[in-house]
Amino acid sequence: MDWGSVAGLLLAVAAIVFGQWVEGGHVGSLFQPAALVIVVGGTLGSVLLQNGMTNTLRGLRMVKFAFTPTTEFYPALLESIQAWSHTARFEGFLKLERYIDADPTPFIAKGLRLVVDGVDAATVEDILNTDISSYERDQRHAVKVWEAAGGYAPTIGILGAVLGLIHVMENLSEPSMLGQGIAVAFVATVYGVGFANLFFLPIANKIKQHIQREILKREIMAQAFVCISRGENGRMIEERISSHWHRET
Repeated sequence: MDWGSVAGLLLAVAAIVFGQWVEGGHVGSLFQPAALVIVVGGTLGSVLLQNGMTNTLRGLRMVKFAFTPTTEFYPALLESIQAWSHTARFEGFLKLERYIDADPTPFIAKGLRLVVDGVDAATVEDILNTDISSYERDQRHAVKVWEAAGGYAPTIGILGAVLGLIHVMENLSEPSMLGQGIAVAFVATVYGVGFANLFFLPIANKIKQHIQREILKREIMAQAFVCISRGENGRMIEERISSHWHRET
C-alpha cells in the first residue's frame, strides 16, 4: 500500500471538512445523498457511454495502481537479463527454455521464445516493439476512463445544482422545503469539483506513471532480447540497457 497516496487523499478531504467547520458550517451539511447519487451516477453513466463496458471495467480495476507503492525494478531485471545472456552465450539458446517455464510473465516468455526459436534480431525487435505499442494503447484507453470522469464530474455537479434550484423554485410556498433544495444544489457542485480534482484526475495521473514505468521495463527487456539474439556478451548488453535506463529516468 502506498501510504503517501492514502495520506494525500485523506488530507485533502480533511482540509475541506475542517474548512467547513472553521467557517461555522455544519459538517453534516456536506453529506447529501441526493447530490451524491446525481454526481456519481451521472458521471458513471457518461463514462460508460464514452468508453464502453470493457474499457470502463479495465479502468476501474486499475485503481489499485494508484495506491500501490513504486518499487525499483532495475536491479532485479538486470540480474535476470545477465542470467539469460550467460545461458544463451555459454549453453546455447535452447537452454533458455527453462526460464520460459519458470517465468509466467507473458512478455518475458514471448521474448525468450523468439530467441530460442532463432528468430533474427530485427524481427525480434519488430515483434516486441509492436507488443509494447499494443500494451500502451490498451492501457491508455483504460486511463481515459478516469480522465473522462474528471472531466464530466464538475459538469454533472452543476447539473445537480440546477436540479436543486428547480426543487427550491417549486417549493417557494413551503419554507421548510427550501433548505434541503439549496443544500443539494450547492453540495452537488462541491461533489462534482471535489471528486474530479481530489480523486479522479490524481488517480489518472498516478496510473499514467505506473504505465510509463511498465513501458520502460518492457523496452529494456526488448533491447536485451535483441542483444541476446545477436550473441552480444553480457557486459555489452548491460552497457546498452543501463544507458537506456539512465536516459529514460
